[in-house]
Amino acid sequence: MQKRIVRIMMSCSKRVSCRDLFRKLKILPLMSQYILTLMIFLIKNKSKFTANSEIHNINTRQHTNFHYPITYLTGYQQGIYCSAVRVYNKLPLHIKQLSDDPKNFAIQLKKFLYHFSFYSLEEYFQH
Repeated sequence: MQKRIVRIMMSCSKRVSCRDLFRKLKILPLMSQYILTLMIFLIKNKSKFTANSEIHNINTRQHTNFHYPITYLTGYQQGIYCSAVRVYNKLPLHIKQLSDDPKNFAIQLKKFLYHFSFYSLEEYFQH
């Protein structure tokens, strides 16, 4: 639906790719908006998440990531808590390093999402 509206706004045919149209209009696709909202939630509620560096003192490549909780319920695995951890752990390192400054973090994350315009979480995780 969002793609259809963007095509109407830009007077384009159905065969035109919307990625460039989203960039021109500075609009995030729906899934990119979801990713942005998840990350803002995570940064504002950092105290509710456990970092890998809190689990062990070994300085690994993933020490800046958050610890993914062991869960058995599918509903919890697909919930906001686990989804936020999975999405954050896939962010580029230069964005993760800004997590102590929420304003700059959001700005850099928006730039990243504008550049790639993700249409699905699978596409984001494969990136």
